[in-house]
Amino acid sequence: MKYAGIVGIVAGCTLLAGSAFAVHAEVKSSAERLKTGIAESVKPAVAIANDAEAPYCTPKFKEVLARVIHACGLEGGAARRGCQPADVKTLASISDDDFNALFTPLKDRGGVVMYDDGSEKLDDDGKKMLEELWVERKGARYFFIVARASKTGTPDFNRSLSHKRANSAFFHVGDKFKEPDLDKQVGLLWLGNEFAQLGKEYCEWNVSRKGKPCAAEAINRSAFVSWVDCQL
Repeated sequence: MKYAGIVGIVAGCTLLAGSAFAVHAEVKSSAERLKTGIAESVKPAVAIANDAEAPYCTPKFKEVLARVIHACGLEGGAARRGCQPADVKTLASISDDDFNALFTPLKDRGGVVMYDDGSEKLDDDGKKMLEELWVERKGARYFFIVARASKTGTPDFNRSLSHKRANSAFFHVGDKFKEPDLDKQVGLLWLGNEFAQLGKEYCEWNVSRKGKPCAAEAINRSAFVSWVDCQL
């Protein structure tokens, strides 16, 4: 009987302690709901990076990418998306070198579609490159077309020309693949000759006119095209 009494007391204390713990937990949860409107247990978990991301998706790369996407309205919406020199320089607050550095890691997966002087017309090699890169994207989050113009001519003329070059690439992809929401998948940037000009070293990239003379003037009569699959 003596031992039974002790067991009963211990059991009672255990039950009391359990009840007290449960009450404390409920009070804490209620306080949390009053404070934030969200129960602690249903708060979203911290996002974890996808291990499948490509190696070029470094923190610095993502930082620059996010600034350009936000400044140029490339994060979604019904309106046609795009960005001209003033938008990149002012809204993204990004230097020429930093902007070009954004695409440097994409050297082996992108391409430079080249145009004739003063023209926005695609040749057969340019069309072929665009088609191959579009197929290779395989559902990537962002597909960029970044058009430029050489130093020949006025800034206004070249800004307009680079816009036409971006559109020629965009419309060719649309005509070829009949994508219903193409404007929500492609980021257009037209930089004229005012921003982020390319140096002769970019002639060594994957260019559409292989085996032909290439210099700074030629490489800037172009549209750099690439797909990017980083999570922001």
